[in-house]
Amino acid sequence: MMAMVDEPLYPIAVLIDELKNEDIQLRLNSIRRLSTIARALGEERTRKELIPFLSENNDDDDEVLLALAEELGVFIPYVGGVDHANVLLSPLEALCSVEETCVRDKAVESLCRIGAQMKEQDVVDYFIPMVKRLAAGEWFTARVSSCGLFHIAYPSASEVLKTELRTVYSQLCQDDMPMVRRSAATNLGKFSATVEAAHLKTDIMSIFEYLTQDDQDSVRLLAVEGCAALGKLLEPQDCVAHILPVIVNFSQDKSWRVRYTVANQLYELCEAVGPEPTRSELVPAYVRLLRDNEAEVRIAAAGKVTKFCKILNPELAIQQILPCVKELSTDSSQHVRSALASVIMGMAPVLGKEATIEHLLPIFLSLLKDEFPDVRLNIISKLDQVNQVIGIDLLSQSLLPAIVELAEDRHWRVRLAIIEYIPLLASQLGIKFFDDKLGALCMQWLKDKVYSIRDAAANNVKRLAEEFGPEWAMDHIVPQVLDMINNSHYLYRMTILHAISLLAPVMGLEITCSKLLPAVINASKDRVPNIRFNVAKVLKSLIPIVDQSVVEKTIRPCLVELNEDPDVDVRFFASQALQSGDHVMMS
Repeated sequence: MMAMVDEPLYPIAVLIDELKNEDIQLRLNSIRRLSTIARALGEERTRKELIPFLSENNDDDDEVLLALAEELGVFIPYVGGVDHANVLLSPLEALCSVEETCVRDKAVESLCRIGAQMKEQDVVDYFIPMVKRLAAGEWFTARVSSCGLFHIAYPSASEVLKTELRTVYSQLCQDDMPMVRRSAATNLGKFSATVEAAHLKTDIMSIFEYLTQDDQDSVRLLAVEGCAALGKLLEPQDCVAHILPVIVNFSQDKSWRVRYTVANQLYELCEAVGPEPTRSELVPAYVRLLRDNEAEVRIAAAGKVTKFCKILNPELAIQQILPCVKELSTDSSQHVRSALASVIMGMAPVLGKEATIEHLLPIFLSLLKDEFPDVRLNIISKLDQVNQVIGIDLLSQSLLPAIVELAEDRHWRVRLAIIEYIPLLASQLGIKFFDDKLGALCMQWLKDKVYSIRDAAANNVKRLAEEFGPEWAMDHIVPQVLDMINNSHYLYRMTILHAISLLAPVMGLEITCSKLLPAVINASKDRVPNIRFNVAKVLKSLIPIVDQSVVEKTIRPCLVELNEDPDVDVRFFASQALQSGDHVMMS
């Protein structure tokens, strides 16, 4: 009987012991098991004993506190459901004031999750007073946390309380500590989304004004992010009146970080203010950012050039944006050129065929000849977008010489990237074009000095066979590949063996048996042991593909011979292949 009485007490005693243990791992484990302990205690004892204990437990290890903040967010079922959710506010309120940012963030996230499920009256009785306490907290950490809770508290509040909450938020935006103002700026969008339209124009816009004039650039740059959120909430005409001047000012801000944020956000704001103000106000602002003296700002602006052009009509894009794009294509910073190269292809569909041929092709060509490999690669990877606009003939005349040049680039990584794009180019450009211009290159790579290139070239041959089909491969790939198996350099012979093993599954049974297999069997007499053991590996990969009779007649005798080779590695791979052949026969 005694054991029965002690049973419910036991888990909380263990928890208390483990939570006071020196070893952080034990403390963490007991926090992660809170839900199990709560289930054992039952809802009432969880509310009366466990939660108060957790509120008082002032562990100083951030990892433990982070785990606790996370667990409490999903604890509503264990305290008796939504009716009793308010008991969870107290331990989380304490966690909102700790020094470690990630603990506070997790506590705010959990409070939002709980507040969203609470009954309206409970939000008024418990949640809103907590938000007010945090906002008036002595430590700035509490005030920082409070900013993330207003959007949960506001919708349930009465008119009087709503006015009070707006005033409190406004005070937080003018707090002495920049961290608090930063948090208020970050959460302004979420809070504004819950505020009624009438108060948006008055209270929220005046709060926003404070933030945009803050002396700390870290606060102003968060206000820029708020512009887009507010822009979506306001009517277009209010947007033009209140948000547009702010953006234009920000695009000339003295801090490059603020200008960088504007460059990143600008095209979202265009959607908010509508087409006319975009043309008159935002295009000049964007042009200024494209010509900014800080490379980081130019990178951000260059990366958005296609999205921005989509909003404008083609004439405006050609008049205003294209001159900047030309300048950027010869920018002193390789990162700016790289950012431009990654998006410039997308401008072709926006500008149309003639403008692309006249204005963009010369820029593509200059970027394709850039000394920095990333710039060249970014162009090649997006060629299909241009192909759709100007057609294959023009593309091949203008861009192909540059591609051939890159295929022989002295940087092996550039050659590698070109190889990886060859199947894509092949599918875009079609068989005829490929045979004329690129076929010879693909074979040349199989004899590259760098192993990674030879390996990629073997894969490339396989992917081309898949793209154009076995018949095409039989005419254009297989004869050239088999020619090379007698190359005087053993490393090249090894690459060919690798290529054969990749081609066999694509080429099908007949070609494998009549063309590929005999070449492999011949290679088993090679004087270099590395070739011989690679033959054993290739034969092992061919066993599942070919008929059983071929295995018995051709493959097995060859492997039996290799199994008695003087070289230990050759014997090892030959015996592996023989075993795998036996497995296939068994199955």
